[in-house]
Amino acid sequence: MKNLFLFCVSVLLASFALADSVPEGCTINDGAEIRFRDPLPAMHVGGKTNGTYNNYEVGLPALLTTTDSELGEMIYQLRNCIRNDRRLVFIDGKVLMCSNNWIRDHVQQMKGFLHWEYDLDSFLNFILETQRADGCFYELIKQLDDPHWKFVDPDCRVLYPEDNLSLVRLEIEADVEYLVVEGAMHYYQVTGDDAWLARVLPRLEKAIDYVTSDPKRWDPELGLVKRGFTIDTWDFTYNPDAGTNRRINDQTPMGIMHGDSTGVYQAMNQLAWFNDRLGNSEKAKAWRERAEALKANIFKYLWNGKFFIHQIGLNGAGVDDQENVRLSLSNAYALNRGILNEEQTKSVIEEYLARRETTTAFAEWFSIDPPYAPAFGKYLPGQYVNGGISPFTAGELAKGAFRNGFEAYGWDILRRFEEMMKEDQAIYFLYDPATRKPLGGGPSAWGAAALLSAIDEGLAGITDLGTGYDVMEFAPRFPVTHYTETRYFTGYEKTARYVDVRWVLTDAGMRYYVLSPAKELRAHLLLPKGKNCSRVKFNGREQTFELVKVGESVYVDFVVKPEGKADLEVFF
Repeated sequence: MKNLFLFCVSVLLASFALADSVPEGCTINDGAEIRFRDPLPAMHVGGKTNGTYNNYEVGLPALLTTTDSELGEMIYQLRNCIRNDRRLVFIDGKVLMCSNNWIRDHVQQMKGFLHWEYDLDSFLNFILETQRADGCFYELIKQLDDPHWKFVDPDCRVLYPEDNLSLVRLEIEADVEYLVVEGAMHYYQVTGDDAWLARVLPRLEKAIDYVTSDPKRWDPELGLVKRGFTIDTWDFTYNPDAGTNRRINDQTPMGIMHGDSTGVYQAMNQLAWFNDRLGNSEKAKAWRERAEALKANIFKYLWNGKFFIHQIGLNGAGVDDQENVRLSLSNAYALNRGILNEEQTKSVIEEYLARRETTTAFAEWFSIDPPYAPAFGKYLPGQYVNGGISPFTAGELAKGAFRNGFEAYGWDILRRFEEMMKEDQAIYFLYDPATRKPLGGGPSAWGAAALLSAIDEGLAGITDLGTGYDVMEFAPRFPVTHYTETRYFTGYEKTARYVDVRWVLTDAGMRYYVLSPAKELRAHLLLPKGKNCSRVKFNGREQTFELVKVGESVYVDFVVKPEGKADLEVFF
């Protein structure tokens, strides 16, 4: 028995040893000065488990490391959460894939499921095709025995009695049009379908024209988008009848909430980009000019010197005198909408960091802070979006932090959520700020997609600047983690466009081996703290580069034109 035991131990140790070096016959290190040390995927490295039994953490996106499987398992949980929101809607002879049956939630979750979903356009096309003559989009599909269609007047609903369904626009909301443009951006970047884009672009432009001109949507005096006086992007006011009345009329309290206008600013720039893609340079220029005019008004009226105030009350609307200091979730979204310069971005992130030190909540990922007291409608402070803690704020904040010189803070947010998900074995839509218990009230996949996008575009730093990753920003921030060797996958299953990245950090330097469809790769490589770059090699040849500071962080910048492979070696 003793000999059998020793034999089993020796076999086990031998298997560990085999996993501790790149297998013979592998050519990945040929000609490279900085060498990969270990194979990934693997079950064990250095005698330590670092992957799951059947590698269920591998998908799009996915991360493998030589250290542990914790972040990989978090990503797996996030993907599953988003997948669980997938459903079909049978309406008017059509079958729609919705995640979920509100276009807002669908587009927010698209940040995650665009990597693996094959039906990316059925719900989006339905919303585009049912656009009202004035340019307004409907937003949600509900059963007729659900009263949402009764919350609005007939011009904001379409009934489908044979399917027992209704198509509804909650009139007080002002974010739907720019979100449909964002959804179109996601679909087009995955597919590169110019014919589809040419077909839908007039509808997208009409929608943004509508939201910037209709008397219910636009304040001509301030030149900003308006809505019912709600909490940030939500769909109810503080009036006693808010639970059943989502109309805009003479009794509706109105306000100008910053997130609507920053979202429209992003949409205008996306419309400019679309027009450039189709060769409409004059229209592209006009949209950019409109975006800059809107931006001027946003900063004139909504910027308090540190961040965007929650909103400006119109027609006597308001609950208290705290709007100028109220930090709402759309500030985190603004970090990723291209509207803030470096100093403004720094200011917003530092406001979150400062409030983290003073808040009594378990985290600074506020839906709104301070909450409305004694209540906003029926919601007390800390209930629902009146102060609940949100993973979608966390995800947008982390992505903004990674991209703007606060990489350690972005990683800290992901690590804190990783611990929460490990403990809860779930992610929730909102959390009680005091107890961290789930509050419910919406799809958890919204926040899951925001966090997944923060990992993909923030930590891994892979951003599609064209379509199908033909032009790709490559800005990985792995040196801020405790890992020293990783493999990361992302891409689009629908169009079979995949990105496969291996990374290793050594005393001599670091190396990224990138397989991708990129015809142009814009490298923006974070150096480990305290390190400098002496030289760079691309596919074995010396490469010129520039050192760029982002905050206190230093990046190595250069542009290359890979032919499938970009082997990047950075020497300290």
